Amino acid sequence: MKKKKLLFTTTRMIAIGFFAAILLGTVLLSLPIAAKGRSAVPIIDALFTATSSTCVTGLTTVVTAHSWSLFGQIVILLLIQFGGLGIVTFTTTILLLLGRRISLQDRLLIQEAYNLDTLQGLVRITIRIVKGALFVEGIGAILYSIQFIRDFGFLRGVWYSIFHAVSAFCNAGLDLLGTDSLAGYRGNVLVNIVTMLLIILGGIGFPVWWDFLDNLHRMRRKHKRNEPMKFQFCLHSRIAVSATIVLVISGALLTFLMEYDNPETLASLPFGERVMACLFQSVTLRTAGFQTIPQQSFRDGTSMIFLLLMLIGGSPSGTAGGIKTVTAVLVFASVLSTVKGKETGFMKRKFSARTEKKAFAVLGVSLGALFVLTTLLLVVQKSDFLDTLYEMVSAVATVGLSRNFTGSLKTAGKLIVVLGMYLGRIGPITMALAVNKKHSGGKIAYPEGKVLIG
Repeated sequence: MKKKKLLFTTTRMIAIGFFAAILLGTVLLSLPIAAKGRSAVPIIDALFTATSSTCVTGLTTVVTAHSWSLFGQIVILLLIQFGGLGIVTFTTTILLLLGRRISLQDRLLIQEAYNLDTLQGLVRITIRIVKGALFVEGIGAILYSIQFIRDFGFLRGVWYSIFHAVSAFCNAGLDLLGTDSLAGYRGNVLVNIVTMLLIILGGIGFPVWWDFLDNLHRMRRKHKRNEPMKFQFCLHSRIAVSATIVLVISGALLTFLMEYDNPETLASLPFGERVMACLFQSVTLRTAGFQTIPQQSFRDGTSMIFLLLMLIGGSPSGTAGGIKTVTAVLVFASVLSTVKGKETGFMKRKFSARTEKKAFAVLGVSLGALFVLTTLLLVVQKSDFLDTLYEMVSAVATVGLSRNFTGSLKTAGKLIVVLGMYLGRIGPITMALAVNKKHSGGKIAYPEGKVLIG
């Protein structure tokens, strides 16, 4: 009973925390001082931008560079940072800065939010997340500045570097470069590599960071004792890293093969630029939202591949969205094992029935929310099916890529996409638990029933 109450409290805090941040962001972005020319942006567009920023999505109904003043851009940046690291991380950090003691209830909250198995060192983990994120974003900003200071001058170049480093690491996809995102830097090796590394580092998940650092410490100790050195990643890290590598490489390869002779995407580019554009496109589908090629220029078949990659997204406990790589691998392993009549497992490890059910629940609720929201958007917009589906997958998976569709949204359509971004960030399961007031007080055993499948 206590655990269920804790879960309810955790999910409710996450849902309300993000909702409050969106409301505050909407109010601030609605102020005349937030808009360029001191002419206030319509409230619906302020809401859309605040949601997209907080939910680190990247879809926009107004051009960020042309619509917002420096104050507005700072508000957007803070919302991105908040949304990327999460409500629990920020709450814990603020408590620490205020000198407040972290209670047992707070520690249980952190444990539930990070999906960890132990209460040991949870506050230290939160501090490591904040420090690690700021460090990586700082390095990214320094590297960006090499190019942006040259292009925009010192002060503007430094601001652009900070903004895009935070946006890339948090997988937000919002930029200050105009209507074409990073298309102007499609052939720029520095900007492309820095952006891709920030996206991957943010989306791979903080538990993978901790596992990697723990392995480094272990290697150092073994080196001092002249013992054999070998990295021993946990199962979660192995799945997250291997799935990310497979998805990035396969996505880039499929894009290259399917778009090689398309004059609207790759055909007119030099070979090296084609390769980099395909790799960038595959990485940004990890729910980053930046683009170097307009999404509407890709063929329909290629876009269908992109839908699957966007839906999978990044890895758990990171800044990316989607159903997550580990969930996708577990579902695939479960289906394959069922077909073969074997116990569900992967990499010579088996999964618990509870973990397996949770993976299918995440997939099922996500697909259910996607179906309902896409249908509503089609009814409201009376638009092309692929463009509409692409938009809603992008919203629910918090990707931020669009087939030039966002600008055509009606007011009702904007509200539907806002709901999609919100649900996608806090998670359909989190939202379902947050609004569910009935929790069973004990375990109920039902008699087994037999049904036909297939």
